[in-house]
Amino acid sequence: MTTDRICVGSIAGAFGVQGEVRVKSFCADPEAIFTYGLLFTQDGSRSFTLKPTRPVAGGLGARISGINDKDQADALRGIDLYADRSRLPSLPDDEFYHTDLIGLEVRDTGGVLLGTLRAVHNHGAGDILEVYSPTRKQPLLIPFTRAAVPTVDLTAGRIVADMPEGLD
Repeated sequence: MTTDRICVGSIAGAFGVQGEVRVKSFCADPEAIFTYGLLFTQDGSRSFTLKPTRPVAGGLGARISGINDKDQADALRGIDLYADRSRLPSLPDDEFYHTDLIGLEVRDTGGVLLGTLRAVHNHGAGDILEVYSPTRKQPLLIPFTRAAVPTVDLTAGRIVADMPEGLD
């Protein structure tokens, strides 16, 4: 499941009174968000040019072309920012863009279908895969480590999970 654009950050709100915004970057190097050129809304209806200003608490300060006051900046709060995939760096074989994983089927090492990957979360201690199955009341949460997820095959559209004891 590939897309032409990948979410690289979001606008967290206004910073100051002259239209500066706080940007939350989802990039491994947070400041890389400023190197991807034009950024877009999810539906592609709007585009933004970001220029870095300064580090701020909870993100990066930025100016957006055409935004000149706090009210305009506040109106952008919560907008996710997408970059063209072609502008992003190629990844090593053992790294993946989260968007490429969403929707893949997840099977255990014996081939039993566990469900479909719905989301990838990171609360500071590493990535967690959220696997949905209509036969479960709660989604299955699997640590995204090499031990717990030995195989990710984008071509086959499959993830193999070696379920840690007690998670199944």
